[in-house]
Amino acid sequence: MSETYDVVIVGGGAAGLSAALVLARARRRVAVVGGGAPRNAPAEHMHGFLSRDGMPPAQLLAAGAEEAAGYGAKVISDVVVGAERVGESEFVLRLRGGATLRARRLLVATGLRDELPRLPGVRERWGRDVLHCPYCHGYEVRDQPLGVLGGREPGASARAVHLALLLPQWSDDVIFFPNTMPLSDDDRARLDARGVRVLDGEVARFVVQDRLRGVELTDGRAVPRTAMFVAPTFRANDDVLVALGCAFDDSGWVVTDATGRTSVAGVWAAGNVSDPAAQVISAAGAGSTAAIAINGDLVSADVTVPAR
Repeated sequence: MSETYDVVIVGGGAAGLSAALVLARARRRVAVVGGGAPRNAPAEHMHGFLSRDGMPPAQLLAAGAEEAAGYGAKVISDVVVGAERVGESEFVLRLRGGATLRARRLLVATGLRDELPRLPGVRERWGRDVLHCPYCHGYEVRDQPLGVLGGREPGASARAVHLALLLPQWSDDVIFFPNTMPLSDDDRARLDARGVRVLDGEVARFVVQDRLRGVELTDGRAVPRTAMFVAPTFRANDDVLVALGCAFDDSGWVVTDATGRTSVAGVWAAGNVSDPAAQVISAAGAGSTAAIAINGDLVSADVTVPAR
């Protein structure tokens, strides 16, 4: 036996819960399926979210789930393992726990995962003093000795240089470690103009003793740093979108319009699954925008004009 909803939201992060709140308040029958493993779980606090600056991420999600449920949304702790379209206007989702959900519309807000450099110490301190976003964490490590690790892939490499150019706003002691990344003469000149030192040589590990202490190179040099910024490779959690046949761009990200509508009728995407640059507050806004568009789409489908 399966339950049928106006909208099923896959993903219980900021985007998904924001959409659930809007839709539940619009008196839609809504379910949110969340696996409970948000991208920012390792961080102690989130920042830049108006009125919620410094709140632990888990606390924000708990409050959001309670608010959405208070208006009638059903919040389900589970994972979608199968999705298909049935006919012209219905979707069937299979959950890991065995349940089946049916929906007239879907919003996929499953976020992304960060593939981190495979160096000792990186994952251990990820989200604490090994960081990726100065807007999220720069203020907390202001005026400290900071470092940036060169990226492995072309996109990550460009982001690493961008990080190094940003960080002097928070500290005047920033070192860029290209590691195995080729660094162009132009990038070296830009970093030098910004006051960022470049220290060549392959990185062996991040030195951790209770907290991050520095960077050790393969030639034995040890460089004290109290925080390191890295540029992970972003991988969208897009299995549901792939299963439904949504279109993707040349970079591998799902194609959407300004409201999050995908190429598949009835399917929207919001948050980091479609926008790797979205922070918590912008992901929440994208969820709200998608919810309003979805409700409008349902209204259009339900309007029946009597024949004259």
